[in-house]
Amino acid sequence: MIAARLKQTLLDAGFALVGIAPAVSPLGLGRLQDWIQAGYAGEMSYIERRQHAYAHPENVLPQVASIVMAAWNYQPQGSPAGFHESRQRGRIAAYAQLPEDYHQWLKEKLQPAISILREHFPNDRTRTAIDTAPLLEREYASLAGLGWFGKNTMLIDRQQGSYLLLAGILTQTDLPPDAPHQTHHCGSCTRCLDICPTEAFPQPGVLDARKCISYLTIEQKGLPAEPLRKGIGPWLLGCDLCQDVCPWNTKRQKVWSRAQSTNEQQLTTVTDNETSEAALVEAENDPSLFLTISEEEFQQRFGKTPLERPGRSGMARNAAIVMGNIGTCDDWPAIEHGLADSSAVVRSACAWAAVELALREPLLKSIAETALRNRLPLEDNSLETSATYRELQAALDRLTIPPA
Repeated sequence: MIAARLKQTLLDAGFALVGIAPAVSPLGLGRLQDWIQAGYAGEMSYIERRQHAYAHPENVLPQVASIVMAAWNYQPQGSPAGFHESRQRGRIAAYAQLPEDYHQWLKEKLQPAISILREHFPNDRTRTAIDTAPLLEREYASLAGLGWFGKNTMLIDRQQGSYLLLAGILTQTDLPPDAPHQTHHCGSCTRCLDICPTEAFPQPGVLDARKCISYLTIEQKGLPAEPLRKGIGPWLLGCDLCQDVCPWNTKRQKVWSRAQSTNEQQLTTVTDNETSEAALVEAENDPSLFLTISEEEFQQRFGKTPLERPGRSGMARNAAIVMGNIGTCDDWPAIEHGLADSSAVVRSACAWAAVELALREPLLKSIAETALRNRLPLEDNSLETSATYRELQAALDRLTIPPA
């Protein structure tokens, strides 16, 4: 049977879960529209622009009949998510610690199954979808029986947890679909909701991206609103908190202690890029480096990693916020250097971080005040238009004006 062969081929390639969904309109289309209407997409305007395309997979591949959905488990070893506070000062989400672009190597992992389809159906057209096409992959993964939507909106499987990268093959071949996943196993648990430091979940199963740390450190171009900055904590890029505490992931960690699965062994092989991996470790150990390296140095160290997406200025902004949250006196030179950065958003972030550092380290108060006063005249002094000027002035006010 062709469907069984396709599934086994993908499992042999290293995918943890495989299922087949019919190419129908997604059941969650209405939820997506409500989510957009509520403004939860924030600056991700491309979602609204492509809203009509999400209505049916035929907008991705004409005459599509079936969607083969596969999930790759990327959960790292360790607890939680490999984070050791004694060794690292910053955190990078687990998916972003993969030293290679997962889009490309997952696409390559799908190729053996595509070859089988072409072998049996020479006229068949296919298209892969790995979170870049206008396709609601989680909807089709659930429709293919791969899992349910947790209260943190993540797709969860009882054995594999939620650390899953989804990949799909759209095909014009009509394949027998699997039974959809119709049960939920979160029960009364609210750990994922309770741990979110920015309160990004207005209700179970709904994410306000504008408050999500992943959005704030990756998608947002400007400086996060002041009330959200402390919630970012040590996160340089992305966030895994709501996955760290999920019982279905902690249960899987116990399995790790007994034996490493074939899937994770293959993942290690696929992402064997020592240079990129060393750069990511360096970033977690010393986040302040993003405030001092040049664009050229950034590309050399991180150009082939997921950190390239927010770019040097985005990572420098994130680093300043992290230093404002957990930095020490040793980080002051990097913050001071960042106050003269070519990027206005980095200068703004460093102004905020300078105050946070000074409030924790009284010896820095006069030094920070002098640095801010020296920088202020160099900014646009039009208070109506310059966000950076206002950020610097607000920072100075916090240092010099006694609280009421």
